[in-house]
Amino acid sequence: MSFRPKRRQRRLAGGLLAVVAAAAVAFAGSPAASAQPTGTTHPAQSARNTSPAQKTASPATAQKTAASRAAAPKAAAAPAAVPAAPTGFTTTWSDDFNGPANTGLDTGNWRYDAGEGWTFGTGEIETMTNSTSNVYQDGNGHLVLKALHSGTDPNAGWTSGRVETQADGFGAQPGGVVRMQASIQQPNVTTANGAGYWPAFWMLGSPLRVGVPWPGSGEVDILEDVNGRSSVFGTLHCGVSPGGPCNESSGVGSGEHACAGCQTGYHTYAVEVDRSTSPEQIRWYLDGANYFTLRSDQVDATAWANAVDHSYYIIFDLAMGGGFPGAFGGGPNANTVSGGQMNIDYVAVYNKAPAGNAGLGANIAQGKPTTASSTESADFPASNATDGNITSRWSSGFSDPQWLQVDLGQSYNLSHATLTWEAASASAYQLQTSDDGTNWRTIYSNSNSPADLQDTALSGSGRYVRVYATSRASQWGDSLYELALYGSPSSGGGTGDPGGGTLLSQGKPATASSSENSSFVAANAVDGNTNTRWSSGFSDPQWLQVDLGATHTLSKVALNWEAAYATGYQIQTSTNGTSWTTVYSTTTSTGGVQTVPVTGSGRYVRVNCTGRATQYGDSLWEFQVYGS
Repeated sequence: MSFRPKRRQRRLAGGLLAVVAAAAVAFAGSPAASAQPTGTTHPAQSARNTSPAQKTASPATAQKTAASRAAAPKAAAAPAAVPAAPTGFTTTWSDDFNGPANTGLDTGNWRYDAGEGWTFGTGEIETMTNSTSNVYQDGNGHLVLKALHSGTDPNAGWTSGRVETQADGFGAQPGGVVRMQASIQQPNVTTANGAGYWPAFWMLGSPLRVGVPWPGSGEVDILEDVNGRSSVFGTLHCGVSPGGPCNESSGVGSGEHACAGCQTGYHTYAVEVDRSTSPEQIRWYLDGANYFTLRSDQVDATAWANAVDHSYYIIFDLAMGGGFPGAFGGGPNANTVSGGQMNIDYVAVYNKAPAGNAGLGANIAQGKPTTASSTESADFPASNATDGNITSRWSSGFSDPQWLQVDLGQSYNLSHATLTWEAASASAYQLQTSDDGTNWRTIYSNSNSPADLQDTALSGSGRYVRVYATSRASQWGDSLYELALYGSPSSGGGTGDPGGGTLLSQGKPATASSSENSSFVAANAVDGNTNTRWSSGFSDPQWLQVDLGATHTLSKVALNWEAAYATGYQIQTSTNGTSWTTVYSTTTSTGGVQTVPVTGSGRYVRVNCTGRATQYGDSLWEFQVYGS
């Protein structure tokens, strides 16, 4: 996915402040490492590529770090795949870096932030490039950022890599939680040969991309280490610089925390932004252990909201030199080795929905026909906002008003909506419904859109739903990653419908006995799109089944047959996907749209087709299972 170059802002250097190593750094095990008072200067806390100020620190901790390295346990092995989401979370996005050896990144997902290190504002001396000498996939499931040196001057001639996600819609809905996590091996250097190395895994607030200045736009540093110290620092940056509620340019954070074996093996670094608790929290984790927590009541409320309560984009980089390494003894020297690598095994974003959203059911907008008043270009069509992919987006023309409209296929009683805006959001919009796509009713208004993550209850009905944006938050168009809608059919699912219930099957895993070809797969019958279909092989019997994910009490099944329908079929249920119970049977089906009552329960539901009406396969536009 492309991104408008003019939004690529880089914070410019304004002159480095002198290093003041006036206070000892809180090290692992110290109470100060997990309970720093608000507003207290903590010299080891670090702004990452964000400020002209050097980070200050006490070199007194170097001996402790060296001692911890000597006693380091055997390093953890790199995971073979992206881990499943933690309990209560779902996987929003991930990258396992499984490209061929010595290839660059997918620029649909990533961008190279190339340029001279001094332009990043922290005194770095490297040049970031997009060369596969500095940034590449190794063919074994890793992204490698490599720092290389040429010449004889240790303070010149360095190249390295810095990359960031194209998408900036990763965040926690109001009342929800987001977890950013990566498995990383820090550069395998020591304090003897690693002076100047500065690896980092961090995220910046999406408002930065539309001109909201740092640090008010927010920055969360998930991993930083310097000079091969086997450490990790976690930091929040907010407010104004210098000073302000986050003590910039240091920020507020954990201080230095021991990370034994982090240079020689893969370890998991994560942060959770938790908006489900009061006060809100940011929690930092190393190998699953929470080593630092920062609460919103430790920071000015407005500064916290502006820095935290929105989406982010993710960054990996391997810097050389600068204020932070300098505060721990200096930058590269004659003993600093060339070729140190920051290896990333995977990166993942996991989300936990707000507690009140647990029973919403399926997203009824996903995959449905979607249109818009305009698009910025062919790369940003309306359908991107209802495709279920948080990294694709609709973007309108650069004027007001604009609208995005989805056809749900039938009338629904709407109960809830979530909107994930890009940084270029609408500052004012309405959600409107219509029975005919022409006459509209407003059922929700947002007059200022204070953040790019919107979550709201709804009360209204209609077949068509549109976002009518009347004002933009930037000079660019209205840009929406995802519109999700929830509700139940207001017409009961069709003429003669014998019962209600919640649609349980849409978007769930579907399999079939066969498919005519790769264009007519089982998933097409549960995608909510009446323009796609499953079609079987040309023989009897055939079946299509859906896994509801848990056992449900069932009330009805709706089948929307293509012309090649089944004259005979059974609706069957199962708790294990192996043993089946028939809850409905017919040998005289006439096709079309059929709604049949069922009584029973199960996790798996299938239509078992025993006889075809044509010489072709059994073919379904939609297979919908309802219940509670």
